[in-house]
Parts: sequence; C-alpha cells; structure tokens
Amino acid sequence: MLSPMSLWARLHARVGLATPAQRAWAWYDSGNSAFFTTIVTAVFPSFFALYAAAGMEGPQATARFGAITTVAMILIAVSAPILGAIADYSASRKRLLTVFMLGGAAACFAMTTIGDGGWRWAALLFIAGNLGVSGSLVFYDSLLPYVARPEETDRVSTAGYAIGYLGGGLLLLLNLAWVMQPAVWGFADATAATKAAFASVGVWWILFTIPLLRHVPEPARVLQHGERGDESVFVAAFGRLGRTFQEIKGYRQAFLLLLAMLVYQDGIQTIIRMAAIYATELGIGQTAQIGAFVIVQFVGVPFSFLFGMLGARIGTKRAIFLALTVYAFACVLGYFMTTAMHFFLLAALIGMVQGGSQALSRSLFARLIPPAKASEYFGFYAVVERFATILGPAVFTVSVLLTGSSRNAILLVILFFVGGAWLLSRVDVEEGERAARGGVA
Repeated sequence: MLSPMSLWARLHARVGLATPAQRAWAWYDSGNSAFFTTIVTAVFPSFFALYAAAGMEGPQATARFGAITTVAMILIAVSAPILGAIADYSASRKRLLTVFMLGGAAACFAMTTIGDGGWRWAALLFIAGNLGVSGSLVFYDSLLPYVARPEETDRVSTAGYAIGYLGGGLLLLLNLAWVMQPAVWGFADATAATKAAFASVGVWWILFTIPLLRHVPEPARVLQHGERGDESVFVAAFGRLGRTFQEIKGYRQAFLLLLAMLVYQDGIQTIIRMAAIYATELGIGQTAQIGAFVIVQFVGVPFSFLFGMLGARIGTKRAIFLALTVYAFACVLGYFMTTAMHFFLLAALIGMVQGGSQALSRSLFARLIPPAKASEYFGFYAVVERFATILGPAVFTVSVLLTGSSRNAILLVILFFVGGAWLLSRVDVEEGERAARGGVA
C-alpha cells in the first residue's frame, strides 16, 4: 500500500510534476493566483466602487479604477525587464521573489485598514500589491528552465497553470462563503468579511511560497559575453536588455508573434481587470460577481488542457484564432449584459479560453525561437506580457470619460482582438520553425 507521500508524488507525476522542485515551483502559482482572483478580479474592484469610492457616481469610480490600473501596469512594465536582468546577473531570483512576494502580501494585509471613502489609500495599496505580484512573477517564470528539462517544460508549465486556477479558485470559494454569510463565520458584516478575504490572500500567498524556497535551487550565476562580473548591476542589466532586443528582432516570426500578443493580450487583460468594476456599475451584486469568477477558475482547469489537445488537432494558430473569436463575442455579450445570468455566461466563455489562449501563445513562441537561448528569450516574452496590460485599461478609461458609458468602452475592446488576430495571421509558423531549428536570424 502506498504511503500518503508516495501517492502525492505519483499524482503529481501523472500531470508532469515528477520532482520535488517541479512540484514546489508549480504550487507557487496557487499562491500568487489568489491575488489575481480575489484582489485584481473578483472582490477588490467592487469593494473599491462601493466602499472605498463611496459617494462617487458609478462611471466616475470605474474611470478612477481604470486609471489606477493603468498606473500600476505602467510601473510594472517599466520595472519588469530591469528586475529580470538584475536577477539573471546577480543570481538572486529567489531572494528578489521573496522580497516582492512579502511586499505584495503586506499590501494585502494593509487593505484591512481601508476606510469608507478612502479611495486614495485603497489605490496606493492596489498599486503596491500589483507591483509585488508582478515583480515576483518575473523571477518565478525565470526559474522554469531550471526545474524542468526542455522536453518537460510544456508539461510542467501547463500543470502550474492548472494548479494556479485550482488554488485561486478554492480560496475564492472560501471568500465567497465569508461574504455571503459573514455572521456564520463570525464577521460583523460583509465589509469585515471582505477585508478578511484580502488578509487571507496574504496568508495563502506566503504559505505557497515556502515549498519553492525550500525545494527549488537558486540557479548559478552565468556571465554573458563581454561581462567581467564586477560591473554595476544596473549597467549590466541594461546591457543585457539591449542585446536581447537586438537579437529577437532578427527572428521575424517570433517578433511578429510578440507584437500580436502585445495587442490581443491587452484585450484579455482589460477584460480580466475591468470586468468586476463594470459589473458593479451595472448593478450586479458582489456575491454574483464572486460566483462568476469561481466559474472562470474551475472551467479554466479542464479547458486549459483541452485547448492543448485542440492545438495539436487543428494547429496552434487556428486554436488561438478560435479563442480570440470567443473573446470578441464575449465583448458583445458584455455590451448587452444586464443580469447576473448574463455575467455567469460571460464568465463561462472567458474560462473556456483564458488559460488555453495564453498557454498556446507561449507554446507557439517556444517553437519560433532558437532552443539554445530559450531562457533568455522567454525572459523577453515575460516583458511583453507585462507591457500588454497598459493600453487596454487606458483606452477603457478614456472611453468612459469621453462618452460617459462603460458599455461603449467594453465594445471597443474588440479592436484589440481584431488587431491581434490580424498580426497573428502574418506569422509564418513553418518559416519561423525553420529559422529556430537552424539558429538563423
């Protein structure tokens, strides 16, 4: 009879997590995903609109939240590439991950101090939390090549994505129970329960970081051509960024894919970050919103794997096109949305394609770059992911301010999916694969 530990290891091995380092790496995704589910997407936006921004009109609160989101994304986009290069040069990925994780968790704990109408303090903490989670992900992503061999990377990465959906969804279920029935759980009211939910994210995040710190080794420092090792860490970091940017432009198909992602990921991130505040403006209650985001989490687990199978059957590009089409349809549904049932349908549609579209984009990019430099190029890929969170919320905010309607703003998001799909159509996968295999730019 298998011991519990042996059974645990065997279950993980079935989904591609064969070593303790791989399992520890994947489970960190469960911790940081709780920030995205509870703070970014489901609970904090409506809390901001109804409590922190109390007294504002709905469109005004939506516009301010959009502006706050834009500021947070700009700070992340500017800092992420620099942080990644610093971590590579100084061999300090785990230390920097811990610093940013603790900073983000501290912001979650501090959210319990937000007062009625205290939108400025709420905005500052939201920005700090976003910097913490996004900064930690720069270092987390860079550890993947060191916990998995090249032939294992896809399975380990996919398993981490699914575990993130699962872990974030489980905490969100608990938060939903707190908010729906605060008295049953010993809270004075729904506001107290909501603030406790923010604190629970900090606890959850710290707990799921511990296995990574224990079992994932810190990669050794590797100097690049021309580096002595005694340069200023910032000088070395900017030098590495410049060289990587010059090289990747030579791989035309990979560069085109990055441009396509820059556009359609902007649309995806706008939906993720603005859905709750938009639903609040339409009068959809917080409980219904949290329920909808639970749907996204748990639908996302099987559909992430299903989209991988679909990509193998009809081709990766076509599967991504399908996902972008579903996203565009979801924007149309969002424009006409009036009830909680509409929001649930929207959540199911997003859950079907969210994980698959991002996983397939990553997989396609891996095929268009030289295998010997996969780690370096995936670091640049992470930079593009961070930049793909700025324009969408900004366009959404400007549209609300100019038209006075969030419905028009949600419809404009379709343009990101159309533009991204057009750029993706220009990617010649076979040519890109030949260039990558030959190592020819």
